[in-house]
Amino acid sequence: MIYWDHAASTPPYEEVIRTLTEVMNKHYGNPSSIHQLGGNAVKLITRAREVCASALQVKSSEIVFTSGATEGNNLAIKGAALQYMGRGKHLITTTVEHASVYESFLQLQQWGFEVTFLPVDSHGCVTIESITASIRKDTILVSIMHVNNEMGAIQPIETIGTEIKRCNSRTLFHVDGVQGFGKLPVDLNRWCVDLYTLSAHKFRGPKGTGILYVREGLKLTPLLTGGSQEFGLRAGTENTPHFVAMAKAMRMASVRQTSFTKDVSILRDRIHGIIRDIQGLHLHSHESGAPHIVHFSYPGMKSEVLMHTLELQGMLVSTRSACSSKHTKPSRVLLAMGLSNEEASSGIRISLGDSHTEEDVSQLEHALRSAVEELRPLLEKGRNGR
Repeated sequence: MIYWDHAASTPPYEEVIRTLTEVMNKHYGNPSSIHQLGGNAVKLITRAREVCASALQVKSSEIVFTSGATEGNNLAIKGAALQYMGRGKHLITTTVEHASVYESFLQLQQWGFEVTFLPVDSHGCVTIESITASIRKDTILVSIMHVNNEMGAIQPIETIGTEIKRCNSRTLFHVDGVQGFGKLPVDLNRWCVDLYTLSAHKFRGPKGTGILYVREGLKLTPLLTGGSQEFGLRAGTENTPHFVAMAKAMRMASVRQTSFTKDVSILRDRIHGIIRDIQGLHLHSHESGAPHIVHFSYPGMKSEVLMHTLELQGMLVSTRSACSSKHTKPSRVLLAMGLSNEEASSGIRISLGDSHTEEDVSQLEHALRSAVEELRPLLEKGRNGR
């Protein structure tokens, strides 16, 4: 089997697994305990926070550990909206955000907030003009992802951040950075980002662990209460082993980012060419997008059918975001980009990692061509109504 679903989850580095195991074995004390084991755990968490902050070039006091991107996105969006609702109740996001962002805004709508959902172009990108035209005096927050998890579209985050602050310096800017960190350069200060979300298992760290960057001086209403952990923003006993292992993965991913982008882009471009060359497949991702995500469709053929046909040939791909992959409805993201219902129901995502090789791509090409030939009679039969 060749795993082509790195946008859903990545295999942990061996060094990360060893770190996780060692900390679990030796440092099992509760960080809130005042005895030696508790003190040792606090030291490890403090050091992990410093490592993560260094990877993002921010202050360690601005790093809040979470259980992952879903919690981080919810805390950033709802925490900011509830904390600053005295300034107004207007929020801005896009129609192509991850479900943990999109549905947070839907919930805030139910709570009486006004949300502007910005459209995107055929590449999945929002326009600067639509953002600036939507910002008002009562706009509390703008939330826009760095890299789209289905299509790989890269939003112009630096320009967006600059324009947000130019239009209203008090409007907060949240970025879901889950698919960007470790794949593309990140500069939160230059981007004027106030809140930034990461999930460790997207950059070869452990699942169930993440980071929310909270700019110094910014307050959030906590969603989890009952303790003073994580600067009072997230109650609950700290997950020492996972935080330390995440810091290890974060440092490694940061160091390897440049080579990752270069090497994986070459493989992505080759896969683009293969898909263009196979009759019946429609390529949707773009060369200007993320280096690790390729998206295409086989119109008329359900995503799951092609996915399982490829799986029988040893290729593990996905149909969309892992959080939405069990849904049978057309992809909300693809529909927002202007694709037809047929295309949005037949999408396949291939996402690469740093272990993929040219030989892997050759095997993928063989599997794709074989799968399309195998399914073409079924497709034609369906279209002819027989």
